[in-house]
Amino acid sequence: MAKNEETMAIIKEPHLFNEQNLFVDLGDALGRELYLKIEGLNLAGSVKLKPALEMVERAERAGTLRPGSVLVESSSGNLGVALSMIAASRGYRFVCVIDPRCNPTTRRLMEALGAQVDLVTEPDPVEGYLGARLDHVRRLCAADERYVWLNQYTNPGNWGAHYRRTAPETDGGSSPGWATGRSACGRRRPPCPWNTGCGSSTWTSAPTAA
Repeated sequence: MAKNEETMAIIKEPHLFNEQNLFVDLGDALGRELYLKIEGLNLAGSVKLKPALEMVERAERAGTLRPGSVLVESSSGNLGVALSMIAASRGYRFVCVIDPRCNPTTRRLMEALGAQVDLVTEPDPVEGYLGARLDHVRRLCAADERYVWLNQYTNPGNWGAHYRRTAPETDGGSSPGWATGRSACGRRRPPCPWNTGCGSSTWTSAPTAA
């Protein structure tokens, strides 16, 4: 190809680099038609980039997340990495509350992306480490009105990202599937009203933590 005919993909935000339509054909190995959707080929390295972006954009549209806000979230892994990346690209401070079970490599990656990582070292007597992380988040929000907690555990943007984005990419979501080894991508429900490409059925899911 001549030099002046070459094209170059340029992005300004990390979430724009995301291969949406890559599948692995497992038919030969399993003896039946089955395709595995690959969700890790983005700059955040996991499917959690989708719910992270969805929750941030919903908070921005609602006016709760604005210039000067500080994002805060409880996470033990991939969601924290995705939020670190999005916060850095959009100019927000981000505080990720973790516990000792968080992979050290994941923690270093979040810090390299500019996140402040708060480590909770003592579990809650009843709710364990998750309860202790959530208590820490609540204290941060109570002490400073700039803090905005997305709350992945109740935020409809967590599962809504897969309803609006992942399901249409799976050609209508004709059967249930898995986003990762432990996070349910969802179950069937009626057509997505936001996207005419959803097909006859799509997936939704209960929020999954990470």
